[in-house]
Amino acid sequence: MAPEVKVPLLEGRGATPAQTLGNIVVSIVGTGVLGLPYAFRTAGWLAGALGVAGAGAATFYCMLLLLDCRDKLREQETEENGLGDEQSRHGDGGNYTYGDLGERCFGPVGRHFTEAIIVLCQTGGTVAYLVFIGQNISSVLPALSPATVVLALLLPVEVALSFVRSLSALAPFSILADACTVLAVAAVVKEDVQVLVERGQPFAGRSAFAGLWGVPFACGVAVFCFEGFCLTLALEASMSNRAKFRSVLLQAIAGVTVVYVGFGVCGYLAYGDATRDIVTLNLPSNWSTAAVKVVLCVALALTFAVMMHPIHEIVESRLLAPGGWVRRRGRFVERAALHLSRVAVVATLAAIACFVPAFGEFAAFVGSTVCALLSFVLPALFHLRVVGPTASTWARAVDYFFLLSGLVFAGHGMYTVLSPQ
Repeated sequence: MAPEVKVPLLEGRGATPAQTLGNIVVSIVGTGVLGLPYAFRTAGWLAGALGVAGAGAATFYCMLLLLDCRDKLREQETEENGLGDEQSRHGDGGNYTYGDLGERCFGPVGRHFTEAIIVLCQTGGTVAYLVFIGQNISSVLPALSPATVVLALLLPVEVALSFVRSLSALAPFSILADACTVLAVAAVVKEDVQVLVERGQPFAGRSAFAGLWGVPFACGVAVFCFEGFCLTLALEASMSNRAKFRSVLLQAIAGVTVVYVGFGVCGYLAYGDATRDIVTLNLPSNWSTAAVKVVLCVALALTFAVMMHPIHEIVESRLLAPGGWVRRRGRFVERAALHLSRVAVVATLAAIACFVPAFGEFAAFVGSTVCALLSFVLPALFHLRVVGPTASTWARAVDYFFLLSGLVFAGHGMYTVLSPQ
């Protein structure tokens, strides 16, 4: 099995419900929230709100499917190995990563496919970070336009940070990024409220339903916003009382969904058809707005290495496979290969970001394709494989609904990108 990726906020055991609630929120909320007003502009404020609420409910349900799969596998393990319930519940053998579920369900092919989807999903998130940084810094410092200039200057910093192999050392940067995201959201909401007060009639000239094709776009952005799906099992394992995790998870998803809906509606009502794909670009050009953008971009640049860690782990586990060419060439070649692989991965992502035209469209594409596969298709597929034989007809029908809907959603996302405009 590939090594389990540890998350700084989840190291150790014994987290209280309050700590777990905070960890869930930190793992979910990311830069995608700043693209929600643009998604609401595309779909309409009511359609967008329903899309975000639906994405939140579907995410919560599919997270429960993963937990059900883990519980069933743990139960089977107890019966096969004769472990006591306490050993199975708290021992290392009872904890599974997302890749472990893939392997238990479909063998090595299942693990490889699951890890490939995780890599693609993390790649989409990190590229979105770079696009976000490039567009915002270019708006503050026009001398650094186009955004590719910003990315070229940023590349050496990200390569240097990629050599920091300790997640514990990078954890403060991740927390700083989330704090800055909260600051940016607060600054945007403050401006939104001022604009709405000046307008007097917030819903005048704003579409509740902008058209059928706008709904999948809004759902794609919403799915992208619910980051951290592959951390569900680790979050549950970090609790001292795992029986309370489901209720804590419900509180977190419900709270984040309400914030997302409110933020998206307010942003669209304030700026209407002028809403940008990154709503911070709608803020007035003054020193406070510039400060918010710069601080947010610096924090994202620093936490970029944390987002890259799962990719590096999976790539390096393949590069350093026992008996492989690198292993046979000695310690020096091994260390050189590790460093070169990290440089190559970061440089490749920066190059991809240079060709991404807009943050909003890219976030919708990633959300409706690889994120949909990771969040809906794989959990439903695993649940049918592990729990399906003993599940009720209704439960299997819901699993098939999420499986087919996720595939159709991903197919629509691919068609939208590949079809001629």
